[in-house]
Amino acid sequence: MSRLVIVSNRVADPGKAAAGGLAVAVKESLQQTGGLWFGWSGKIREETPDSADHGDVKLEAVGNVQLATIDLSQQDYDAYYLGYANGVLWPVFHYRLDLANFDVQFAAGYRRVNRLFAHKLLPLLRPDDVIWIHDYHLIPLAAELRAMGCGNRIGFFLHVPVPPPLIMAAIPEHEWLMRSLFAYDLVGFQSEADVTHFARYVESEAGAECLSDGSLRAFNRTLRVGAYPIGIDVDEFTKLANARDGVDMFLRMREEYSRRRLLLGVDRLDYSKGLPQRVHAFRELLATYPENRGSATLIQIASPSREDVGAYDDLRRQMDSLCGEINGDYGELDWMPVRYIHRNVARKRLPGLYRASRVALVTPLRDGMNLVAKEFIAAQDPADPGMLVLSRFAGAAEHLKEALLVNPYDTQGTAHAIQRALTMSLDERVNRHAALMSRIRQFDVHWWSSGFLAALEHAGLREDAGCAA
Repeated sequence: MSRLVIVSNRVADPGKAAAGGLAVAVKESLQQTGGLWFGWSGKIREETPDSADHGDVKLEAVGNVQLATIDLSQQDYDAYYLGYANGVLWPVFHYRLDLANFDVQFAAGYRRVNRLFAHKLLPLLRPDDVIWIHDYHLIPLAAELRAMGCGNRIGFFLHVPVPPPLIMAAIPEHEWLMRSLFAYDLVGFQSEADVTHFARYVESEAGAECLSDGSLRAFNRTLRVGAYPIGIDVDEFTKLANARDGVDMFLRMREEYSRRRLLLGVDRLDYSKGLPQRVHAFRELLATYPENRGSATLIQIASPSREDVGAYDDLRRQMDSLCGEINGDYGELDWMPVRYIHRNVARKRLPGLYRASRVALVTPLRDGMNLVAKEFIAAQDPADPGMLVLSRFAGAAEHLKEALLVNPYDTQGTAHAIQRALTMSLDERVNRHAALMSRIRQFDVHWWSSGFLAALEHAGLREDAGCAA
């Protein structure tokens, strides 16, 4: 049986709770099969005169998983991670060209670190390894490995959305970037919309041919592509909801807010999440439907994220101001409309918070998938479930049709949807939740992992199979 090799920007200990969607999903995949997880340690290496080799790979065994990590220099971190991955690719892939910084030094650093990853990974590979590379940080990694003689099966999964062709073409190096994806055997996306955007791009920009089986032919390579919407481990999350921490959180919130109806948002503090628009919609709810004053409370958790990027400082100040204004304008001595929390909440406590909430607001401006939507569904009491208000611009909206889908740019429309969620009959909530629960069970994290890896297995070995270390 082939060994699974996972490569991602960051490596997390599989034995510990993982907060991010990518880390949770990768952890689930590796715990099923075992294998190697390679990536950045999260540490910045101190520069010394003899550090030209970029340091050694650190190996650590955790159960049936071997972790392999490298440190980055401050220069590489600034150019590859802050500069290109999060200063160019993240904003462009989320349609925010106004926030992108197309500095050529960032592109050079991005290529350099991907070459470094390939150089350090190659000696660890076995000829029959199956390699699964994750996300926008490492798009050109397969091309670097191929250039070094690696012929293993290599798959890639993009966790963020794919923008339309004209937005993608705003990246100065877009031809090179997209061409490098053809070094993979299989590229997976979160949604059918993402597959369509990518296919339209390579057809218009590279003259790609769409074959009868859905594969794309360009650059003398045939690439298989597909939508593999990422899911959660529903049973595991349900167990968290019924565990002590989850139950304690539920009981505490139910007691503290016994006279209130809770609306909940759980996000990273990121401009793609639509947090200011959500707060404006909640304000519109209070203005248009005054019966919610004194009875509806929005708890907005905004976990710290990339705080060394300037746009995030601006967003934090904006959120502080907006939440303060609503509380000042509408708050009473015994009721504050918004509880804004800028820190992490332990994952084991989240299910109890979800279950205590009447409405979840998952309203990103653009999102690859958004697993909070699925976690909220899994945590609900099926006899009296809360309602999900979901942005149509989240990848999750393709499958979660029974949620109340909204346009987060439409403040009044979102407020009306929140009011509908708050006043929805029990029968309708139960029926909608049952359909949503069935959907997240069908497309859970095990379906995602096994489906992608099975497709990669059938993508076929290259003629130069085997990896020359």
